[in-house]
Amino acid sequence: MLSKKQLSEIREHLEKAQNPIFLFDNDVDGLCSYVLLRRFIGRGKGVAVKSHPNIEVGYAKRVQELQGDYVFVLDRHSLGAEFVSEISALNLPIVWIDHHDVPLEKHDYPLLFQYNPVYGKKKSAEPTTYLCYSVTNRVEDFWIALMGCIADHYLLEDVSIFTETYPDLWGKKITEPFQALYTTNIGRLARALSFGLKDSVSHVVQLQNFLIACTNPPDLEKELEKNSAFGLRYRELLQKYLALLSEAKNSVTGENLVFFNYGGQLSMSSDLSNELSYLFPKHYVCVSYSLGPNTNISLRGNGVNKILEKLIPSFQDARGGGHANAVGARIQTSDVERFKIELMELIHGRT
Repeated sequence: MLSKKQLSEIREHLEKAQNPIFLFDNDVDGLCSYVLLRRFIGRGKGVAVKSHPNIEVGYAKRVQELQGDYVFVLDRHSLGAEFVSEISALNLPIVWIDHHDVPLEKHDYPLLFQYNPVYGKKKSAEPTTYLCYSVTNRVEDFWIALMGCIADHYLLEDVSIFTETYPDLWGKKITEPFQALYTTNIGRLARALSFGLKDSVSHVVQLQNFLIACTNPPDLEKELEKNSAFGLRYRELLQKYLALLSEAKNSVTGENLVFFNYGGQLSMSSDLSNELSYLFPKHYVCVSYSLGPNTNISLRGNGVNKILEKLIPSFQDARGGGHANAVGARIQTSDVERFKIELMELIHGRT
């Protein structure tokens, strides 16, 4: 994890910032990371970033519109030279907190401060939510940290902090993060947040503000059951998700691969690949979402990062990366079938 010195430096940055703008990845880990820091200092604005792999320059203009004096980037594996250039023109500090195991991205900008345990002396890759909770260390926010971590396949130590107060939201003999995500009520809330992020910008902002003010998980449960924008969106997407999941369960290819390709206007690849990896723990999982000329891919399985590193060079304009056992990639839609064939060959060679 991050050193005590690094955690202290992040706190100093937060204290200096009078109107920080938090640019966070558009997933539960990113959202919970932002909420933890925002609740800690009581000021600033959050913006969910949806562009990949870099942060588009439009987000720099958003920072300027919001009159930010500090930029905190959370759970993003790449900034991009154009984004850094735009922020440097504004002469604003960038505090970049991330945990993705990707090649070190270097920028010649003295006000860029990068914090990633992957590059530490004791290499690790705890979720950004964990890193932010280590900065804030507010016991009353443990439930938020718990949601962000289990959604990113990480189980916090000493969950008794949570279970003693909310035993009905946990379960018995929970030993794995995805077991918590898919079998407990706090896991259901974490998955609901993922669906809530797949909404309009205004509704995502409403969800952010609700979480900042929310005092406990039962209040979040009540909000989910109401006819709020969050509750309505969750129930709408849950039906679509369950239909896709049912179809994906029948997409086992050979003995050790689940390969599911789908289209439409809504991407749920990460959600699907995570649950499929829980349902098929001995299989590799590949969920590909095709929209127009591009296809986004979510890969899960033992050592998939190494497999992806071997695959990417043979596909034009392909890119990707992530963690040892969970990665994302983008390829051309015309290459999906060839990607499947070459993926199967590499997996077969490992088993």
